[in-house]
Amino acid sequence: MSNKNYIKGRGAQLNTDNKFFEFSHELRDDFLEYCRLEGEEATKNETQYLEVFPKTIVNKVTSPDVGMNYSMNPYQGCEHGCIYCYARNSHEYWGYSAGLDFERKILVKKNAPQLLEQKLLSKKWQAKTIVMAGNTDCYQPAEQKFKITRKCLEVFLKYKHPVGIITKNAYIKKDLDILKDLASEGLIGVNISITSLSEETRRILEPRTASIKKRLETVKLLSENNIPVNVMIAPIIPSINSHEILPLAKTVKEYGAKSIAFTMVRLNGSIGEIFSDWIRKSMPDKAEKVLHQIAECHGGTLNDSRFGVRKTGEGKIAEQIHALIRIAKQQYFQDSEFPKLNHDLFEMQRHILQQNQHGQTSLF
Repeated sequence: MSNKNYIKGRGAQLNTDNKFFEFSHELRDDFLEYCRLEGEEATKNETQYLEVFPKTIVNKVTSPDVGMNYSMNPYQGCEHGCIYCYARNSHEYWGYSAGLDFERKILVKKNAPQLLEQKLLSKKWQAKTIVMAGNTDCYQPAEQKFKITRKCLEVFLKYKHPVGIITKNAYIKKDLDILKDLASEGLIGVNISITSLSEETRRILEPRTASIKKRLETVKLLSENNIPVNVMIAPIIPSINSHEILPLAKTVKEYGAKSIAFTMVRLNGSIGEIFSDWIRKSMPDKAEKVLHQIAECHGGTLNDSRFGVRKTGEGKIAEQIHALIRIAKQQYFQDSEFPKLNHDLFEMQRHILQQNQHGQTSLF
């Protein structure tokens, strides 16, 4: 990569305008001009952690094609910097850009474990799998500092409540003790995202994620400890990783994955501009070809918001990818499947904990 203006260690190469702030671009341009005249550095390529105080942490997922009913996110924004990430747009709701701000301004919800416990204690709540990291990765680098994900897993274990995890970070191995306890009662399922077997591709697509080798080792470690793993070959991007479907499926099966799943890339909201800018800087020789093929999968545009179609794509290229996924599942995963989680223990466990709490309170 020869572009001298490329920001190393980041995915996005610019901050797009926030659609909720009409004059945001004028304000930013004024600030950059001020810094230039004063001889100051306008931006530093470092991550900021900003504490926020949400009132709730468990979110009802209304989209019918996401594959989960409830999610929770200990962090907003994600330092991994995956250039294609659909969650980038959510940062605009917090007043930031979906571009570099998404990677460099991480919002930290330290009260997440307490909010989770409040939710589980609600009389109206019935056990339904809650997926951690439905929006941003719960094992991104911030977790090493704040350990909010671990504290939330302790709450799930305490109440014997089913939980799913989506991550592409090997740091999940640090919580192997809790994960084993959850798995012993069928309360945990882990989804590891592996987009490519090429470390070069990984570095430019997902600059601050764990290496492919470490992710495969994580799949193996979890599987050896009877923690079920589904590998997400996601997203599939034509002419970047679409040729890797079969070797990826074969490899993750050898490392112990029980199943695979996929999504087609779609560049919704501000991500179309961010991705287009990035690929023209990082892969100038194939940029237009890739953008054209992505559009070909979505009716001629970079994004399709229709439920049931947006994640799978349409047209000849998408059909070829669907066919490869079917072959991969038939060839490597006929003898295994991702298990359903146990929803039967929670109600009794909550009752026991409440009774114990009531007994302790009555002593006073």
